[in-house]
Amino acid sequence: MQFLKNIEAPLIGSVNQHSSLESISSILNHVSKNAIANSLWTGFEYQPDCSFAIAHGNNCIFLKYFIIEDDVLLRFTQPNDLVYQDSCVEFFIAFNGEAEYYNLEFNCIGTCYLGYGTGNKGRETADVEIVKKIKCSPLLYSHEGKIKWELTLVIPNEVFFHHNYTSLASKTGRANFYKCGNNMPVPHYLSWNIIESEKPNFHLPDFFGSITFNASVSNQMVSSSI
Repeated sequence: MQFLKNIEAPLIGSVNQHSSLESISSILNHVSKNAIANSLWTGFEYQPDCSFAIAHGNNCIFLKYFIIEDDVLLRFTQPNDLVYQDSCVEFFIAFNGEAEYYNLEFNCIGTCYLGYGTGNKGRETADVEIVKKIKCSPLLYSHEGKIKWELTLVIPNEVFFHHNYTSLASKTGRANFYKCGNNMPVPHYLSWNIIESEKPNFHLPDFFGSITFNASVSNQMVSSSI
């Protein structure tokens, strides 16, 4: 039975897509965190500690991932490289009840792959110049014998290249958030919303949860929900 989560992205008025990543990262530390904790497939039981915080600034999305894992892999450095093979986090989103959705995938140093389509076959890869509009700030360090890393992202509305949004306020969509690492020493596949499939597959929009981009500026951040 499907269980579709709901999430609200607060509107933050104090920063925008031109603000410093340091300021944005600091604000996201106080936005509710959501666990990416569903390890669903036999043979891939390893479960790093993963969560994310999401907000928006009307003309952009602010997204921050918080990861603790045993190892990291960071080979890919060019836009639209196959970053899912590295230590990777992902954000899939569909707007307006449409079948098509965007998949934004980032390795732990912020290299991004951006695609659009209806399934995992025949997806349209975004132009490199569009991908470069995404701003990122990675942070990696040792933590109690593990690797802790954070990735702060600013995703301008124009990155959603099949839509023409000047504002996300009051917009709704369907989304899922993931952590994976296909070529890591211990491959793993974690999701925010539960997926029902026989083998690992993130490209199943029937299992996306819902997301609402709030229209009123949030004056108070919500405490952690994980």
